[in-house]
Amino acid sequence: MNLNNNALSPDELAQLFAQRRDKSESHILWVCEAGEVHLDRLPAGMEETEFEKRTPAMRVRLKAYRRGKGYVGKKAAADREFIDRLHQTLTEHWRVARSNPGVHYVDKYC
Repeated sequence: MNLNNNALSPDELAQLFAQRRDKSESHILWVCEAGEVHLDRLPAGMEETEFEKRTPAMRVRLKAYRRGKGYVGKKAAADREFIDRLHQTLTEHWRVARSNPGVHYVDKYC
């Protein structure tokens, strides 16, 4: 799933969220320098900033989705308002981040 040329649809983003389990682990949503969107498990005890340091290709990241809060999984994927806002947020922030150095931290959705 890639943000370049609007190649990521809200439905694809929803599928990515549906594949994860909210109750078992925390997750972090991020975009690499190639525009690929990732939703990775955040290792227990690791903070987002440490994950960022260990991921040199990262260009955009959002605040971690903590385990048990309902932000990932099938229920979150079915929340169209959440997915649409997240899709818009990623798309808008990628436009800026892809041509500017460093990691762009997103703490608010559009």
